[in-house]
Amino acid sequence: MKKVIKLILFLLLIIISIIFYKIYLSENTKSKVEVNISEEGQATNPENNLIKNLKYEVKLNKNNQYAITSDLSEITYEDGEEVVKMQKVTAILLNQKNIPLIITSEVATYNNFNYNTKFSQNVRVEYLNNIILSDKLEFDYNNSLITIYENVEYDGIQGNIIADNIKIDLLTKKIEIYMSNTNDNVEVTAKK
Repeated sequence: MKKVIKLILFLLLIIISIIFYKIYLSENTKSKVEVNISEEGQATNPENNLIKNLKYEVKLNKNNQYAITSDLSEITYEDGEEVVKMQKVTAILLNQKNIPLIITSEVATYNNFNYNTKFSQNVRVEYLNNIILSDKLEFDYNNSLITIYENVEYDGIQGNIIADNIKIDLLTKKIEIYMSNTNDNVEVTAKK
C-alpha cells in the first residue's frame, strides 16, 4: 500500500512540474512589433537593438567628462562601428571645475567608436547663464571642438547674437562666431 501511495505522489509531482513549466517557464509566442525611428522612414533593421533610457559616460581627459542619455535609442552598425541613433537627448560636458555645459535635442547620432556626436532638431546649449539655440550641433571628440550651426541664436547676460555658426574649442576656450557668407554680418544686440 505504501508503494502505491508513493507512486501516486511521485506521478502527481511530475504532472504539477510539467504544468508549472508550461505556464511559467516555457517561451510564449509573442507578437512582433516593428518600430521605425530612422529619419528617412526606412524600416528598422532586425539586427539593430532598441533601448530605452540609454546612457554613455566618457572621460575626455583626467579632469573632463562627457555623459549622454536618451529616452529611446537604436544601436546600429556602420562600417564596423557602433552608431547609436538617439531620441530626446541630453548631453553634459563637465570641465575640471565641474561646471556643466548641457546640450539637449530631439535627435542625435552618437558614434561609440570615436565618441563624436551629431545633434539636430531643437538643439539647446546651456552654460552658466548663457543659452544657444540652433538646428544642428556637432561634438568632435578627437579635436575637442563643438560646432553649432543653422539658425544660431545666442542669449547671454550682456546681449543677444544671431549668426550662422559658432565654434567652441574646449581646450583653448576660444570661441568663433561667424556667418557662412562672408558678405553677411553677425547681428549683435546689447542688453542695457
